Amino acid sequence: MMNRGAQENRWWGFHHDWQDEEGEVIEEMPLTIYVNGIELATVMGTPLNQDWLAVGFLSNEGILNSVEEIEDLRITPEGCCVDVLLNRTVELPSKKVITSGCGGGITYYDSKIDIEPFQIKNDTTPDNILGAFNKLQTKDSLYARARGVHAAGLLDLEENQLNKVAEDIGRHNSIDKLRGACLLEGIPTEGRALLTTGRISSEMLRKGALMGCPVIASRTSPTSLAVEMARSWKITLIGYARHGKLRVYCYPERLGFKGNSK
Repeated sequence: MMNRGAQENRWWGFHHDWQDEEGEVIEEMPLTIYVNGIELATVMGTPLNQDWLAVGFLSNEGILNSVEEIEDLRITPEGCCVDVLLNRTVELPSKKVITSGCGGGITYYDSKIDIEPFQIKNDTTPDNILGAFNKLQTKDSLYARARGVHAAGLLDLEENQLNKVAEDIGRHNSIDKLRGACLLEGIPTEGRALLTTGRISSEMLRKGALMGCPVIASRTSPTSLAVEMARSWKITLIGYARHGKLRVYCYPERLGFKGNSK
């Protein structure tokens, strides 16, 4: 079935003996994004919520300033192309950077990016972050059905509620989808926490900073450059949030830490 994000498959399982089994595997296909009829990028991803991915990608790359600029958005019947028509002309960037990690995402490097450091205040607790991760991939999620998929979520720090969750085979795509969904549905991202199941590399940290998230947390590790950027922009960077534990690499004050973090 189209746009379910997973496909029925068959495999042979072994646990003490062989068994013939059936289930779902995560679906992967190339998605080409066009802006005003011009091809911008092709990314490998899950054919689910392609409009979220396209809008979030354009926003995170600084091409789309607001959802009001979108005049039309069309997804081909096959789900492999998204054409975003803006109500203005735009000069598309040309310097592509293949991002780190398996599959490799795409970003457009901008050395002039300027992010104002976030204010430090006591926003949440370790238990709230860990509890939110437990709700990130529920029993009815794509991950529960097929595994092999990343998730990104937006946590309201005041209400301690997940505002939105997006899933994709790519960790970069999941964050782009999350931002796209929030833009299209009018959900503010500023002042929220960004949760991700993927490694936080520099481009992942940058996406979260551009969303206005002062807290960025992952189930796995950050890179050294991501830690440097988080320190510079005063972002609370959290890794290995799982099994009742987490690591805070900078600005633990936002999670109630009272000691000296310098």
